[in-house]
Amino acid sequence: MTIRVVVADDQELVRSGFAMILDAQEDIEVVAEAGDGAAAVAAVERLAPDVALLDVRMPVLDGIEACRAISAGGACRTVMLTTFDSDEYVYEALHAGASGFLLKDVRRDDLVHAVRVVAAGESLLAPSVARRLIEEYTAATVRAPALCSERLEVLTARERETLLHLGRGLSNAEIAAALVVSEHTVKSHVGNVLAKLGLRDRIQAVICAYETGLIAAGTPSGE
Repeated sequence: MTIRVVVADDQELVRSGFAMILDAQEDIEVVAEAGDGAAAVAAVERLAPDVALLDVRMPVLDGIEACRAISAGGACRTVMLTTFDSDEYVYEALHAGASGFLLKDVRRDDLVHAVRVVAAGESLLAPSVARRLIEEYTAATVRAPALCSERLEVLTARERETLLHLGRGLSNAEIAAALVVSEHTVKSHVGNVLAKLGLRDRIQAVICAYETGLIAAGTPSGE
């Protein structure tokens, strides 16, 4: 099955370079290139690709807003690209619905891998990276955990445990060991957590674990 991709960046050389790398893969086809966020959203609506690569800073409509529109509009998943190594951009992109985040100096193989991983329905950021980001930015955002925690009432006790471990950055194998169950059972629990809470992927599950107060921001992994 071919992975169909839209590449959006206002710098033509960067955009063309990424497109050439991806198009050279047997299982990937770049179906459109866009020079701004609005054009990217239009291309996604017209062509229904599997993945959209979006530069964070683009004219007309920036990458974050384009990501938000694409995430709300259908099944296309997004990977954000930027030259700015700023956690704030990552946090904003994740809240907008992005499934991954890359710097533009990403290696060729890592770019291709990212597209394949995201197209397969997985998140790109390692759980430990997502955890670090959420700890920093949820600590700066005043919320009411007692109210937000009502979201978790739809989960069973075991599903809440699974979400807790997701928030701490554990892999499926590590969660299986912690719960003394099989990885297949963990996959089922993770799927239930995502479905019941309306979450797109594991990254959003990490965000949810912190925002609902299930894990306190700044709590070290394993506590």
